[in-house]
Amino acid sequence: MIKYIIIAIVILLLVYIFVTINSFVKLKNQVKEAFATMDVYLKKRWDLIPNIVETVKGYAKHEKDTLEDIAKLRNQIYDNLDNSEKIDTNKQVAPQISKLIALAEAYPELKADKNFRDLSNQLSQVEDEIAHSRKYYNATVRVYNNKVQMIPSNIIAHLLGYKAEKMFEAKEEEKENIKVEL
Repeated sequence: MIKYIIIAIVILLLVYIFVTINSFVKLKNQVKEAFATMDVYLKKRWDLIPNIVETVKGYAKHEKDTLEDIAKLRNQIYDNLDNSEKIDTNKQVAPQISKLIALAEAYPELKADKNFRDLSNQLSQVEDEIAHSRKYYNATVRVYNNKVQMIPSNIIAHLLGYKAEKMFEAKEEEKENIKVEL
């Protein structure tokens, strides 16, 4: 009788381990998918930056420092950055974009430029898409991190090398919407 109880406990334990491992695989893939979705929009923003900088350069020649800061960030090769570096770099890019858009207020002729307006509208759309995808990413990371950190699944996570993922958190200045007013 004790032999059957031990066998039943071992079987239940193995089932729990397999279910937990499959759960980790599923959650990790959801985190990857959520980041990939967000990454599409971050890359879109990344690709808009040179166009906006070039448009602003023509009107704001003495705003050299702001434009150089943005260009410096943009010159990093986005595709070679890992996910954590992409998150960190984009935290630096957002305030710079705000400065760039703010330049339009100082230059009415820039604000009236059709190309700048089109780029600003595209940027505004991309910022909305980033915000929505960031919510989805953070929600999937939260579920995954809970699984990694909660007992008893944290034991299996530790044994298999699963670690908590980094949330995509906004800096204080990022928490305010980028105002694109034309």
